[in-house]
Amino acid sequence: MDDFLANWNGAALTSLGFFWKAMWAFALGYIVSSLIQVLVTEQRMRRSLGDDGIGSMSRATFFGFISSSCSFAALSTTRSLFQKGAALAPSLAFLLASTNLVIELGIVISIFLTWQFVVGEYVGGVLLILCAWFLVRRTLPDGLVERAQGPGDDDDEGGEASDWRRTLRSRDGWRRIGRTYLMEWQMVWRDVLVGFTVAGVIAAFVPTDFFHALFVGAGGEGAPGFGAVLAQIFIGPIAAFATFIGSMGNIPLAAVLFGNGVSFGGVMAFIFSDLVVLPVLRINARYYGWRMALYILGVLLASLAVTSLALHYGFAALGMLPEGGGAASAERDLFTFGLGGALNVAFLAASAALALLALRRSSGSGGGHAHGGHSGHDDGQGHGHGEHGAEHAEADGGGHGHDHDHGEGGSALTWIAVAAIAWLVGGLAAPLF
Repeated sequence: MDDFLANWNGAALTSLGFFWKAMWAFALGYIVSSLIQVLVTEQRMRRSLGDDGIGSMSRATFFGFISSSCSFAALSTTRSLFQKGAALAPSLAFLLASTNLVIELGIVISIFLTWQFVVGEYVGGVLLILCAWFLVRRTLPDGLVERAQGPGDDDDEGGEASDWRRTLRSRDGWRRIGRTYLMEWQMVWRDVLVGFTVAGVIAAFVPTDFFHALFVGAGGEGAPGFGAVLAQIFIGPIAAFATFIGSMGNIPLAAVLFGNGVSFGGVMAFIFSDLVVLPVLRINARYYGWRMALYILGVLLASLAVTSLALHYGFAALGMLPEGGGAASAERDLFTFGLGGALNVAFLAASAALALLALRRSSGSGGGHAHGGHSGHDDGQGHGHGEHGAEHAEADGGGHGHDHDHGEGGSALTWIAVAAIAWLVGGLAAPLF
């Protein structure tokens, strides 16, 4: 019993320590994302994506890069683009870029892993898009897009975006930025909380031998062979499928995997797997039907496998493969203050200021823009976009309104998040028992 209580306390401290290390990075990333979402409208993102040529692919990748990193919000926006006439390949490029090429994800990876993983994330994100583009052009069945795309949406998108300089100079502009910032946190807090809690539990309770048994060749002497690396690349998505946490929440768990001897390619496959988990498959099936959802799943799985293998052996050829630091590598120096602590304090103050601005009444008027653009649909993860989001969209058409109608999937994840909070509180109190 004493051992369990000690491990429980260690798991809770590890989870909170992980978040302490990454808190400023989340805040910075979502401030940047909020600025972009308010100053760059979706009207611009939806132009000229009607074919799968290099121009459409480049624009879709860029728009994804400047968009939100929340996997479920990205699914909704991708659906909006697709149903407004964007071709499938640019739609997938937007989806992959918005979950793999965003700034805040690279920052969080740099905190928990080595610089090679940061480079791998961005290079791999581009490779994922190229692989998906190739596969769609070569394998897309006739008539599949027409059946999944439906009749389209004839809504009028309105005029151009307001002048971004005027927005930045106005109190209402910063109020919209603050509101968008709060919405970013509203979208991801459950994934982040569950992800960090699971990472702490695994770090404290799961023995190293389990990772060595699950990931073939992990922890062995010398570099794993081709067969072991390939097996780990396919096991990575299975592990991600079981955890069902988003792209931001699975980074500390990826650090645990790497610390327990999983190869670079295997860890990258795990990181890239946020779009092949069960909730995403279910959402895509509701959006497009099961045939298109399974086709997209196959394209993404094949793309991440090829990309992870290419990254592993490409880095090996260049002598850039990172060296695992052992199981303790993910746990060291979690609660030091230093520069990270100072940044946490600074970004907590910035977050409080944005929250106060967001809660003030707007003096502006005019139409808003609802993120996702579809009336009252529920994405199955509790992220309803459209009709209700429009009620909260801001003046001048610059913001992307997000509303969170906690449906079946969102309610389940909310209850899991509540259980995670109870677990963390109990773990902190465990030494008193």
